[in-house]
Amino acid sequence: MRPMSRSGSTVLGFALIAVLLLGGCATAPRATRTETTERTDAAAGQARALAAKASTLGGAERSAAEREIDRLLGEMDNATLARVAAELPAGDPLYNYAGRALLRRGLPLPRPFDRGEGWRFAAGAPAERDGYRPPARVAVLLPLSGELATPAAPVRDGFLAGYYGESRRRPEVQFYNTAAGGALAAYERAVADGSQLVIGPLGRDEVDALFSRGQLPVPVLALNRGNVRPPAGAASFSLSPEDEGSAAADYLHARGARRVLAIAGDDDGQRRAAQALRERLAERGGTVVAIVGEATADFAPFVAQNVDGVFLAVRGATARGVVPKLALAGLTGKPMAATSQLASGTGKAGEDRALDGIAFPTEAWWQRGVERMPTAAAAGALLPTARGPAARLFAFGHDAWLLAAYLEKLVNATDGAVEGATGTLRIDGFGYVLRTPAWSTFSNGVPVPLRGR
Repeated sequence: MRPMSRSGSTVLGFALIAVLLLGGCATAPRATRTETTERTDAAAGQARALAAKASTLGGAERSAAEREIDRLLGEMDNATLARVAAELPAGDPLYNYAGRALLRRGLPLPRPFDRGEGWRFAAGAPAERDGYRPPARVAVLLPLSGELATPAAPVRDGFLAGYYGESRRRPEVQFYNTAAGGALAAYERAVADGSQLVIGPLGRDEVDALFSRGQLPVPVLALNRGNVRPPAGAASFSLSPEDEGSAAADYLHARGARRVLAIAGDDDGQRRAAQALRERLAERGGTVVAIVGEATADFAPFVAQNVDGVFLAVRGATARGVVPKLALAGLTGKPMAATSQLASGTGKAGEDRALDGIAFPTEAWWQRGVERMPTAAAAGALLPTARGPAARLFAFGHDAWLLAAYLEKLVNATDGAVEGATGTLRIDGFGYVLRTPAWSTFSNGVPVPLRGR
């Protein structure tokens, strides 16, 4: 610390004399808490009460309570949210919600999640410097025959690409066919065979059936997200439409969009993405002014509702017809985001120029490559399961391997994250894998990485 100059000490002396003359013997007034701090503490208190109650609720009541918790936390800035999370005592039910909100913003946790006794990692050699420490024996539950064998094939091949791309110690891996006897029976066989981690199953109903059994004897990384929350010692990884809708809400919110118009197609995934956008934007203090169909003829009425962002849950060919109508209404100067379906049905630059400037989530593998994994072009040239629409499931399978290899780090670290083929992966306190995707856009009708995300 530098010594105070003579002129500085003189000024300080005059200031002290002025205080004594003006204030007499009165003590200085105590600093008062600002109204902002009081509102934040009130919101945190309300969220804590809801979190304590949520565990006793079920169905729609629990969902409503959790949406309100997320809304209360979503209105806090980063510094406030980090402070609130750090001040929560161990075991407080709000911590998992606050920690999840921090991870969604790419911020570190003040301490690891309160995960209880569910996760068990075998003793043995310590983790590598980067956190790599796979279990000794892994079971993979997939439908290797029947109707679901087609989507399962790229998942299997992506898993094996990641597995064989690793030169360090690898576990023994056994595949179990869930199409022969069901996922529950396959899980029991995997446990009896001495597996230390089970990856799968793939079907939503199968995941619900497995998770409904409560705490499981061997940890599970399910490859879908159902309606049953993962029990202690289990996690759920998916490429769900809800994740893309939530990611789009965060993207638009970061660009100042608070009143968003959503345009969705008729299929279930598109509607689910739009609903997830609505819920996440509400958590962040924004609103979806309307969710309208892709066949809407005139968007001019929404201009009067001060729309400042647009979301598209439609395929690329459909979007090419929607964008001119948005332009006619004067809405194309707003931030625009879409689901990954925007790239579906594209490939002709002359026609796809209509999509220029619309952001959509893509696999990090395609955009920047992934360590120890061949490029998307090289993999696609060798394997049919790594090109076209299947490439996304190939990347998903690769990341299932990556999660298995780095699971201990992801579960126990305050900054646990791994850069996967589908994006940056983290696991929240409820057992859900949070995926931050890479983003792309169209430029002159050609998909290009979106820099400065």
